[in-house]
Amino acid sequence: MSSTLIVIIVVLVVVAVALVAGVVLARRRRIDLTGSEPAVEEETRPGGYRAETGISLAPGGPQAAPEPVEVVEPAEPVEAAEPEPEPVEEIAPTSGRLERLRGRLARSRSTFGQGLLGLLGAGDLDEDSWTEVEDTLLMADLGSGTTTEVVERLRAELVSRGVRTSDQARALLREVLVDALKPDMDRAVRALPHDSGTNGKQPAVVLVAGVNGTGKTTTTGKLARVLIADGRTVVLGAADTFRAAAADQLQTWAQRVGAEVVRGKEGADPAAVAFDAVKRGIEAGVDAVLVDTAGRLHTKTGLMDELGKVKRVVEKQAKVDEVLLVLDATTGQNGLTQARVFREVVDVTGIVLTKLDGTAKGGIVFQVQRELGVPVKLVGLGEGADDLAPFEPGAFVDALLG
Repeated sequence: MSSTLIVIIVVLVVVAVALVAGVVLARRRRIDLTGSEPAVEEETRPGGYRAETGISLAPGGPQAAPEPVEVVEPAEPVEAAEPEPEPVEEIAPTSGRLERLRGRLARSRSTFGQGLLGLLGAGDLDEDSWTEVEDTLLMADLGSGTTTEVVERLRAELVSRGVRTSDQARALLREVLVDALKPDMDRAVRALPHDSGTNGKQPAVVLVAGVNGTGKTTTTGKLARVLIADGRTVVLGAADTFRAAAADQLQTWAQRVGAEVVRGKEGADPAAVAFDAVKRGIEAGVDAVLVDTAGRLHTKTGLMDELGKVKRVVEKQAKVDEVLLVLDATTGQNGLTQARVFREVVDVTGIVLTKLDGTAKGGIVFQVQRELGVPVKLVGLGEGADDLAPFEPGAFVDALLG
């Protein structure tokens, strides 16, 4: 080999070595200056960690600095807000209610009062006219006894007083009908507390009885409103334990007026619930305890006997001052049959006639009182909360006559 070729080969080897050495030196200088290797994009390192910075995340190697975490102070414990009590409703005054509700008796007025006034105001009546008067009274459910009594008195008074005008006829008819309603009967609901001697004030106890569907539970709630409107304090006893809805319904009425309710489990012994209600009323020192008894069919002897049991159990700790029988005025003669049977089981002291605004037979008021000798004390004239009115014979007859 010539010396020239050897020199060229040596020069090429030196150049190659120099280039390699330069690359290595340059790489070392980069590592020294940056302290890191070139980034490796989207590489997955051992241990399943994903690396995007080129720093090893393998176990035992340098760990990535954690992201800064915002420290949140624990919130102060917030107590659950108690539900706000239902607002107590404003209750309409009880005095004069029947006067304010007299328009509700329009159906009875159109078939009863106006018909009679038309006949009596026509002058001298013949026998056919008197028969028509009698039929009108019977169709209004006055009953045969009351009808006979009213007709006989009208015939006598028309002659003796020389009635000639429609105004005179109206005044006479009003007088006769009011007298037939026995205005001297005691119609006050006995719901005032009385002195029990050594135990101090004892609440009045009122049992509310009747057949399902007559508005018994609703009447109990409305009666509570009447008493509270007059400044009395009340405890309600939900002794209709066979219908869960009855206790819930009574609870709603109580919340609306600010009264307390004593109730038991569905199917509990009604007498036990009534007993507990009276006991609570005595402890709380209220004026009256109203007990809503289970609605009963008057043909069911066992259930009727149970009503008698409720009364007997309650009387072990307090006197029962009032037994109000709720009757549906639209049932007519059937309501009277119910009243007779209930009175055989418990000493009914007063009648509540509901739905009187929905019937043309307002004469049931006359018949119930005559047959049972028990006064009508309250009448229901609508579905409103304050549509239960103390019964006033004069105002009732005025409403019938228009």
